[in-house]
Amino acid sequence: MNVWRRLSGSRRALALAGAGALVAGGLVTLPVTVAHAATQCEVTYSTNDWPGGFTANITVRNLGDPVNGWTLGWTFPDSGQRVQQGWSAEFSQSGSQVTARSLSYNGNLGTGASTSIGFNGAWSGSNPKPTSFTLNGVTCNGGGPTTPPPTTPPPTTPPPGNKVDNPYAGVRGYVNPEWKAKADAEPGGSRVSNNPTAVWLDRIAAINGTPDSSSNGAFGVRDHLDEALRQGAGYIQFVIYNLPGRDCAALASNGELGPDELPRYKAEYIDPIAAIQADPKYANLRIINIIEIDSLPNLVTNTSGQPGGTAMCDTVKANGAYVNGVGYALAKLGAIGNVYNYIDAAHHGWIGWDSNFGPTADMLKSAAIASGSTVQNVHGFIVNTANYSALREPYVKITDSVNGQTVRQSKWIDWNQYVDELSFAQAFRQKLVSVGFDSGIGMLIDTSRNGWGGTARPTGPGATTSVDTYVNGGRIDRRIHAGNWCNQAGAGLGERPKAAPEAGIDAYVWVKPPGESDGSSKLIENDEGKGFDRMCDPTYGGNARNGNNPTGALPDAPISGAWFSAQFQELMRNAYPPL
Repeated sequence: MNVWRRLSGSRRALALAGAGALVAGGLVTLPVTVAHAATQCEVTYSTNDWPGGFTANITVRNLGDPVNGWTLGWTFPDSGQRVQQGWSAEFSQSGSQVTARSLSYNGNLGTGASTSIGFNGAWSGSNPKPTSFTLNGVTCNGGGPTTPPPTTPPPTTPPPGNKVDNPYAGVRGYVNPEWKAKADAEPGGSRVSNNPTAVWLDRIAAINGTPDSSSNGAFGVRDHLDEALRQGAGYIQFVIYNLPGRDCAALASNGELGPDELPRYKAEYIDPIAAIQADPKYANLRIINIIEIDSLPNLVTNTSGQPGGTAMCDTVKANGAYVNGVGYALAKLGAIGNVYNYIDAAHHGWIGWDSNFGPTADMLKSAAIASGSTVQNVHGFIVNTANYSALREPYVKITDSVNGQTVRQSKWIDWNQYVDELSFAQAFRQKLVSVGFDSGIGMLIDTSRNGWGGTARPTGPGATTSVDTYVNGGRIDRRIHAGNWCNQAGAGLGERPKAAPEAGIDAYVWVKPPGESDGSSKLIENDEGKGFDRMCDPTYGGNARNGNNPTGALPDAPISGAWFSAQFQELMRNAYPPL
């Protein structure tokens, strides 16, 4: 994962459902009228329009007695308006009459509960909003009240809640018992097995658990949440990782959904996760979602015309699958009062160059306001996820010079503006605030495999013969090249999970569970959609992205996410701070 990406292009992409390419169609909120003793409801209908098409987002709020199964109905004002593709409900249309029926996971609506559905549509002539809705045959608006209704925010904007500034502070993290069991089975593994790690939801089946899988366990989302309550944990971490055309510039972590399956991503993946996380049973648990690893930065650095650019990255940039998928996830999950969303923001060895730094911040902002989301759904960002970049480089500073030459000229740094993750995370946070994110956002740094201890760890600066000898002799990160990302030989466990370790940093976290492989060393058939990437092959001589250097990968690795005992043992041996 996390392939090195240096160069970026300025080519703009049109995403039909993307907020940046759309004209806001406004919203209509239909207030409550007591049309029936048992049924009262409120419907909010908003659209993003473009010539001939639109995306509609609908929120249905039940203000009457609880319902078990619901049907929403309305009439399009214009005969040319059509539903084409919907999510989170079963849609049908006859003439101008439209019906949306609940699915198995969102049919129960208690008093005060709401659910969100949506669809992509087409129009000819005009695209006016429906003026009346029915819920189970009973009119929601009943012709409207005699006084103007109160202004209502868009359905995906979360109401003011009781979110804390730092969800990691002052509480204990959830220890995944399935990861703990694997770690405890390793000699010496009990020294680290009580650390909190994230739960990766890397396909639809993981929502309910995958007992026959080689890379995940029997626990589903609800099982993990129930176990977190049993443990008395204060927070739990999930990785939301199943975008259409996932990881468009690599192969080892490709996913199950094709690039055109955004509706399925919404309806079969995000909606069920949100429904479980919104259960009031878990209201006192801080649920932290890490949103879509290695997605949005790919749209900046890995499209055509750039070294290693791919057709898949071109496709998901053009069709808006990544931007709108992330926006939808943020909106749906961010509307839950005890959920905290952190978007993946790559690492310094990917976007630390000026050509990538600003454009990536802009891309993250575009996703944060797509699909009905707002920046308020973003609690922060995470860097170095599943990667190996050193937290600090104590013996190499970006401001150093050797014999009159800046260390930025060295082959390792290659004109990057940063040499480690802490300085990058703090600087990128300021950039994100400058493009419109809240000034209170916090950063996370994945330190699960960036310790670089052991006998190869430098104890001082390198020789001042040249900028290369100085940097290579003193750098903590001992990879052959900063673009090497798969099962790196010599890596070690980094800082243990810790809240508020530095200014602007919410926590050091172990999002990539130590011992879980990045990808297989050779092709291994599997039913998880995961391919074989030569960057995981220790015999491969590299490519343009890593300067045609050897990969530095460990041999005999299983598919991504599967347990890799040899790697786990190496990570413990080279831990820094030492175990």
